[in-house]
Amino acid sequence: MEHEPAIEIRDLRKQFGSHEVLKGITLTARQGDVVAIIGGSGSGKSTLLRCINLLERPSAGEIAIQGEPYRLHATRQNDLEISDRRQVQRIRAHLGMVFQNFNLWPHRTVLENIIEVPIHVLGTPRDEAIHRAEKLLDRVGLGDKASMYPGYMSGGQQQRAAIARVLAVDPLAMLFDEPTSALDPELVGEVLSVIRDLAAEQRTMLLVTHEMAFARDVATHVVFLRDGIIEEQGPPEQLFNAPRSPHLQQFIGAMS
Repeated sequence: MEHEPAIEIRDLRKQFGSHEVLKGITLTARQGDVVAIIGGSGSGKSTLLRCINLLERPSAGEIAIQGEPYRLHATRQNDLEISDRRQVQRIRAHLGMVFQNFNLWPHRTVLENIIEVPIHVLGTPRDEAIHRAEKLLDRVGLGDKASMYPGYMSGGQQQRAAIARVLAVDPLAMLFDEPTSALDPELVGEVLSVIRDLAAEQRTMLLVTHEMAFARDVATHVVFLRDGIIEEQGPPEQLFNAPRSPHLQQFIGAMS
């Protein structure tokens, strides 16, 4: 039995001036899917991810989260405008984004970073938010770092704290924008291990990554973007073992 769609994207387009970065993306991620988005630099991977939670406003197309489309309207510019900001804030509060460069508040402790949104956006009582944050820090291997400031932590520790911050809002889906690209090689494994555990829980995730072995092992679906279009998509065994696109064959060869 197929799960319900968590994220549905239809004919998504994004222009920056005269440059069209996304040229009509249609994609569905069902509940529990781990969708790995791969492709070369400039293919539109990060832009696609940022459009899903409207950090970038699309130029055209439709995005629905758990069956609820964003209410957007066209303007004379190249971007759609938000029609209902409360709707967007409500949906965005449960779409967890993990960035390349962690995006933790440097003037707040790890614990304070994690409890900020649950308390001030979701209205979670402070004691409850702290209790949940402490459990999440234990889960990502940072139980002894609650009072530490991000600047005193390694990149891998900061990224694990960023994942705990996302989990604190009980996200409908998690969006990872190359979460290991800013890390030293010896720290990559500790972050991928946490993401692997989340995948095993059947959490809905969209993951922009250049870690091909990880994508092959963990993803339920792989999307190959090239020049703003989906050139090939399917199960990981199909894309990695028998890619049809010559460009995907070349890409996998270069990344191996």
